[in-house]
Amino acid sequence: MAEARPIISIQDVTKRFGGTVLAVDTVNLDIAEGEFFALLGPSGCGKTTLLRMIAGFETPTEGAILIDGEDMVGIEPNHRPVNMVFQSYAVFPHMTVAENIAYGLKVVGTPRKEIDQRVEEAIALVRLEGLEARKPDMLSGGQRQRVALARALIKQPKVLLLDEPLSALDAKLREAMQMELVNLQHSVGITFIIVTHDQHEALSMADRIAVMGDGRVLQVAPPMELYEYPSSTAVADFIGQVNIFAVEGAEDGGDCVVLRVPELGDVRLDPPKGGISHIAVRPEKIRLGVAEPEQAGLVKLRARVENVSYGGDQSHVFLRTADGTTVSVRVQNVDRALSSVVARGDQVWLSWQAKDIQPLAN
Repeated sequence: MAEARPIISIQDVTKRFGGTVLAVDTVNLDIAEGEFFALLGPSGCGKTTLLRMIAGFETPTEGAILIDGEDMVGIEPNHRPVNMVFQSYAVFPHMTVAENIAYGLKVVGTPRKEIDQRVEEAIALVRLEGLEARKPDMLSGGQRQRVALARALIKQPKVLLLDEPLSALDAKLREAMQMELVNLQHSVGITFIIVTHDQHEALSMADRIAVMGDGRVLQVAPPMELYEYPSSTAVADFIGQVNIFAVEGAEDGGDCVVLRVPELGDVRLDPPKGGISHIAVRPEKIRLGVAEPEQAGLVKLRARVENVSYGGDQSHVFLRTADGTTVSVRVQNVDRALSSVVARGDQVWLSWQAKDIQPLAN
């Protein structure tokens, strides 16, 4: 299958505010036609500034942004083939649902008959049938968000930009809307770019994710690759929960590399490319047991349980080794027993397979 062509090409883009404050630092990024793409990172990492530059609300200090092959320099937001859904939805409170959705078409002078037809199609697309005459204050948060989506999509943009669109919703509705957005994107077939600080949101929705930090793109990858094979300690630590151990030295073991890890002793891994400064293991990869595991090839560690956090379907166990290293383990709650498998103060063994370790170069 041929690789999809880039609908957006970000080339050496840098953005400074006031001439000195560096918000986006030399970003190069291609986003494919029809892709659901996420810009993920903590507050202040530059993701929203990058989105606003794509939309035309900010101008790059250096570099170029191409949309569908056309350089966007000097092109105003309303003349770009994109539309944006804001965090606050920005629906007009004095207009009905239908009037809100039709607004963009009315502004550009679209014939009334065509407006009516496209509004009807947009309302069906976002499942707001029967609510056409309601004002925004008569709608739920999820319904207002659908109005904002329909208003953005009715102009048939080549790219839909979403700036933290689910942050105002409660947890259960937010999860439901994540799947609705994915289904909507598949239905319309256009490129969606979402900005979010929520790792779960990005992992569950996007085809690919760009993790940003300090204005730079740290890694771009599909969700599973990003989670299982982070490229750095910064990415590993930001995506989900992880245990990271420093590596003090390495030796050639012939068909493997032998790492000296103070808390774990010698750890044998398949030789990776480049040097290794740390290793990482996810909490769900670790097994807990009272007895020392006998299986050969396991990485083993003795630790004391400091706390158990119950989370319904799973519990999070926090432990500390004799030398003060903290480790977290995620345990699936498959038993309906009232007490946890482990309790505070228990001395237990932790173990995991070498294949579940991710070596990190920095």
